[in-house]
Amino acid sequence: MRTPRFRGILRLGHQPAAQALVVALFAAAALRSQNAGISGFISDPSGLAVPSARVVVQSSQTGARRTVSSSQYGEYSVPALRPGAYDISIEATGFKTFHQNGVILEVDQRASLDFTLIIGSTSETITVEGSAPLLNESDASVSTVIGNRFVENMPLNGRSFSSLIELAPGVVLTPANIYEQGQFSVNGQRPDANYFMVDGVSANLGNAGSGALQYQGGAGQLPATSALGGTSNLVSLDALEEFRIQTSTFAPEFGRTPGAQISVVTKSGANAFHGTAFEYFRNDKLVS
Repeated sequence: MRTPRFRGILRLGHQPAAQALVVALFAAAALRSQNAGISGFISDPSGLAVPSARVVVQSSQTGARRTVSSSQYGEYSVPALRPGAYDISIEATGFKTFHQNGVILEVDQRASLDFTLIIGSTSETITVEGSAPLLNESDASVSTVIGNRFVENMPLNGRSFSSLIELAPGVVLTPANIYEQGQFSVNGQRPDANYFMVDGVSANLGNAGSGALQYQGGAGQLPATSALGGTSNLVSLDALEEFRIQTSTFAPEFGRTPGAQISVVTKSGANAFHGTAFEYFRNDKLVS
């Protein structure tokens, strides 16, 4: 009697349940694609694995902490981290406590960082300040990261980060015509094959219309731009933390369209009050 009743419930709720599952999977993929992650191997001085080591990853800005333990093979993984600066602490019985400060994680980065512990008491501490840029050893994606400091110090036309996308290899500007609305092409793909995300949410919003617009939509949608043709309506420069543009061999979670994958991350809160102010002046008298 249990089997027919169970099947009946599935038939009645099959379509809504399937739709909810698809929405949840797409949401999870989008959020994961915006996050960073760090993993690695913990060993002793002889190179043997250190199991059950306590790994604490703490944000330098907010103080938020994530704690994991290494496996029996000495491997650890901390996924779903927001891009930013982190301090890492490692504790294991019979070893000195190790602190690595100033580890920088970028948007969409899958970083690898190994640690070698020194035999001693856990009350003894070894602290390392700063670190070299972390390498991505998990995939072969080709990408370019533009950070906030670079954005703030560049005289961008219209206060839009769209002009910085041209700095990535493989990006070519495309003129508007009856078949294309313009914007940019990556590695020969159509402009409507590019995909924008802001904090894990799709920003490829557009409306089909007449003229050039009616030919768009072969792969997706052109992201809506401002009246000046920039991306300031997606995120202002003052709110932009960093963005990454992936041009080829990106991970499966970016498989919605075959063009460039642009992941934008906005600034998050911190433990101290802060703010920004700007003055934007543009006049033809300044042109020689």
